[in-house]
Amino acid sequence: MYDIENIRADFPILERTVYGHPLVYLDNTATTQTPRCVVDEITRMYYTSKANVHRGVHALSQEATALQEATRERVRAYINAASTREVIFTRGTTESINLVASSYGNFLENGDEIILTVMEHHANIVPWQLLRRRKRITIKVVPINERGELKMNAFRSMLSERTKLVSVCHVSNVLGTVNPVKEIIAEAHAMGIPVLIDGAQAAPHMHIDVRDLGADFYAFSAHKMYGPTGIGILYGRESLLKQMPPYQGGGEMISHVAFDHTTFAELPYKFEAGTPDFVGIAALSRALDYIDSVGIDSIAAHEHDLLTYTTGRMMEIPGMRIFGTAPDKSAVISFLIGNAHHYDTGMLLDKLGIAVRTGHHCAQPLMTALGIEGTVRASFAMYNTREEADRFIEALHRIAPMLA
Repeated sequence: MYDIENIRADFPILERTVYGHPLVYLDNTATTQTPRCVVDEITRMYYTSKANVHRGVHALSQEATALQEATRERVRAYINAASTREVIFTRGTTESINLVASSYGNFLENGDEIILTVMEHHANIVPWQLLRRRKRITIKVVPINERGELKMNAFRSMLSERTKLVSVCHVSNVLGTVNPVKEIIAEAHAMGIPVLIDGAQAAPHMHIDVRDLGADFYAFSAHKMYGPTGIGILYGRESLLKQMPPYQGGGEMISHVAFDHTTFAELPYKFEAGTPDFVGIAALSRALDYIDSVGIDSIAAHEHDLLTYTTGRMMEIPGMRIFGTAPDKSAVISFLIGNAHHYDTGMLLDKLGIAVRTGHHCAQPLMTALGIEGTVRASFAMYNTREEADRFIEALHRIAPMLA
């Protein structure tokens, strides 16, 4: 049984009021809230085990190091990577993608091509554009159909001997579309092309098995899966990571330094320069434990119920326009009410205690393709309820006449 009351009790922020109304937090695609156990672990680390990792022989340093490396193993198991050497700690999905663009990008040559999709977050667009400034590469973009699904025939037609990387999101942060990444990877691998998957919107909502997918790189963030901010993961296939040069230079990522020559540490430390957020890393392990305690399949079913229920009720509102209607969809609803500006809708909802996101959601090329400036986005997490969905719908009914 899905015990929603006990789950909600673990998230104190859900007890807040906003402008005199109980908070209904529907901005989970941007960041999820954090359960007590994760915050408790952060507090415990600062009070009992704060010391730099891999640097000291003293007890505190050894404890912090053990906790960080235990988390690395926890992440390895969570995504079914082959080795902890394939798990790199970063500051988030954005830095993970930038790492690949900067490091793996060194292998690209003038005339090479990279394939993206029109639904990508800016974090999976701009790093490749920065690479294009250094190398005369070509970026190709897979379009979508009217339901927000990738046009797979167009993708296949773009694959060629010039294609050196495919980089796509697992789930769209705007449309909620769950892309057929396993099929995309298989198609690319048939031509010897590696694939990076932006998993920021997938990891909190579904089981991730990087070996089953066949992914060469997979990136995601802790703060979108009930963990601390400032922590990200890059999974990379070991054979590729071994070839890639370091992303940053500094302490920890070295083996030996002299002024005339430096040798680098083994994986994964070659890509982890400087002092990491070892406190946040240890807390990430608690977040993964918490997800497992609820069950990722149970979470997915609960969120799908909220998605289906809320979508159906929203369509009762005159002028409602929902963007992203793919059958395989995550619990994200991007919408507009008639021609009302998304910002006005979001501001009115906020005054009623409903927290949603407005704007282009760091996906301006997608907005251009949709012919709009932005949307209002409501997104669900494990702790949201049908009662909250009802309050959201009631608020929409209340404000819709004001926006006409």
